[in-house]
Amino acid sequence: MTEEKKNGAVDERPSEKRRGPVVERRDRKDDRTTTTDQRLLDSRGPSDWVHTDPWRVLRIQAEFVEGFGALAEVPSAVTVFGSARTGRDHPEYQTGRDLGAALAEAGFAAITGGGPGAMEAVNRGCSEAGGFSIGLGIELPFEQGLNPWVDLGVNFRYFFVRKTMFIKYSQAFICLPGGFGTLDELFEALTLVQTKKVTKFPVVLFGTEYWQGLYDWIQSSVLAGGKVGEKDLALLHLTDDIDDAVRVVKDAHKAWADAH
Repeated sequence: MTEEKKNGAVDERPSEKRRGPVVERRDRKDDRTTTTDQRLLDSRGPSDWVHTDPWRVLRIQAEFVEGFGALAEVPSAVTVFGSARTGRDHPEYQTGRDLGAALAEAGFAAITGGGPGAMEAVNRGCSEAGGFSIGLGIELPFEQGLNPWVDLGVNFRYFFVRKTMFIKYSQAFICLPGGFGTLDELFEALTLVQTKKVTKFPVVLFGTEYWQGLYDWIQSSVLAGGKVGEKDLALLHLTDDIDDAVRVVKDAHKAWADAH
């Protein structure tokens, strides 16, 4: 490290090495004498490079390209989340079917995580009503697979790529009762809307008995503690009525269309 005094101040300029846009300094500096091009063109050496992070970037890029290509021409759509553990004999399964059908009749494609349970119910209802039923699956340590009512399915390795597709190609999120995965998508959507990364994007919590406790906690603890504002709380819409949920989606979509 060198130090130069300029106008009485000490200007610290540590030694560094540049690798394209990357700057390495101090003990992080890479002292390799070869260049990136040289290592690329040199056919010698082990095959460990296949498993390195830079190589994974290409796989990630491929997933984005595949997802964008598959979904680029889908009609206006609504993503519906819900538990994979919802049984076919559970009342929430029938609710999912009815919701999927209502979205199809309103002219929206239905996007889910493509799995069983509530996701299957929504895809089934949409498909049976003649709508466009889409499933965005994810590689998991246990076998899940796409449910049989998915008309267009895309499987992903990376959660963050899949999440981008959910947001990019949806006009709204509707959350049926679900677990950690549903909560994860719910709060990510709220954060993106709150920070205006996405606009005119309603988030509907369907099933007041299930969601009321969470809503009350946000109101009594998070809002009361000054961690969010009244406008943030207003981003959530609770309902038990399918027509009401679809109305919220249609109103937001109209506002978005008018703005564009």
